Formats: sequence, structure tokens, C-alpha cells
Amino acid sequence: MFCDNCGAPVIPGQNFCSKCGKQLAAEANPPVQAPANQPASPPLRPAQSRIEKHTRILAILWLVISILGLVRGFGIFFGGSIAMHFIPFPMRAFFWPIAGFIGTLLLASSVAGFLAGWGLLNYRPWARVLALIVGVISLIHIPFGTALGIYTLWVLLPGESEREYQRLAHTAY
Repeated sequence: MFCDNCGAPVIPGQNFCSKCGKQLAAEANPPVQAPANQPASPPLRPAQSRIEKHTRILAILWLVISILGLVRGFGIFFGGSIAMHFIPFPMRAFFWPIAGFIGTLLLASSVAGFLAGWGLLNYRPWARVLALIVGVISLIHIPFGTALGIYTLWVLLPGESEREYQRLAHTAY
């Protein structure tokens, strides 16, 4: 048997196409009955799709990187206020706004990354777009941010990924 949407081979009894995710007609795929002399096996969990597996990994990476970014951001805020006591007075007016700006950017990008990771982990509809935006911004943070940004774009940017993520988000609710 073959999927009527993409032409991929389909196993009898399969409810969704493993390639495109389209729901298959119940009449075309009658359930397979176990022989009478063998006990019925427990239902197997369907294999994770490429997007489902990589989205979970990506969400965990975003959560970890964001927590580390929060630590750095708070370190700049609190460490900067301590370090200002060791900087000569005329230079404080120059360094304090710069440290505050960098700390604010780190905290804001970390919060956005944390939200993207949490949303991807729970398949929220808005999380894909937020993760793509934060992924593009993180490309400038060499080397780990660049690697995470490239991985984010590789996982979530293709059109096939968008369709499958929307399907996963729809089934999550």
C-alpha cells in the first residue's frame, strides 16, 4: 500500500503516513488481527519523526544555554556593581551604562531562549517562530550560539518542518 498524498509505502494498520504525516483512511488500512494461537502484543509507541526528535533535543539545548545566559547576565549586573568600586570615579560614568546594557541584552535574550525552549518542549504554536528569531540572533555568539543557531535553523526552517511542527502543536492541545 502507498500513501495517496506523497506515495510513501504504508504498512497495513498504520494510521498516519510516516513521511508526510497525513491521516490515512480507515477503510484503506484495516487493522491487522493477531492469529488465534498467539497472544496479542501490547500496542507499540509509534516511532518519533525527525522533527519530533530534533525539536526535543533543540528545546533542551535552548533551556540549558538560556540558564547559562541568565547566570552571565546576573553576573554582569551584580559583578559590575561590585567592580565599579575598583574603577576610578571618572571612568564609572563610561563603564556603568555599557555593563548595564550588555547585562540587559543577555538577560532579555536568555529569557527569550528559555521561553522558546519551554514552548518547543510543549509544542506551543508560537515557539517555532520565537526559536527561529532567537536562533538567528544567537548566530553572533561564537562558538556555541552559532552552533545552536545553525541547528535551530536546520531543524525548524524547512517547509516540511513547519507542517510537521504544526501537526504536533495541533495534537498537543
